[in-house]
Amino acid sequence: MPGTQLTVTLSGGGADDARAVVRALEGTFGAPDELPADENATVHTATFDGERQTGPAGGGGEGSGRLSAPVTVTVQGSPQAVRRASDTLARAFTARDDGAASGDQEQERELLLEP
Repeated sequence: MPGTQLTVTLSGGGADDARAVVRALEGTFGAPDELPADENATVHTATFDGERQTGPAGGGGEGSGRLSAPVTVTVQGSPQAVRRASDTLARAFTARDDGAASGDQEQERELLLEP
């Protein structure tokens, strides 16, 4: 869906873990604005500007790698984008849903991804 934006905030683990999570979402949302790179950061963010238009529906998770530590992920965007991101991450990693909050046009969901 054009115009869909998804913001992903990650804490816990390191930059490699954050990159693994972001890569898992690329199959569904295309490339992010940039990959997490700062090895000293405690919180990483990535923004996806739209859903991927090619490939199988609900794809993603391929080549995502493994996590070295638990990672808390907050996804924020349209309800459809948040649902697709949550589903993609649950397929790629062991995930626990830690809750959601809804606004007028946006939704936020927190997941705990475990190694």
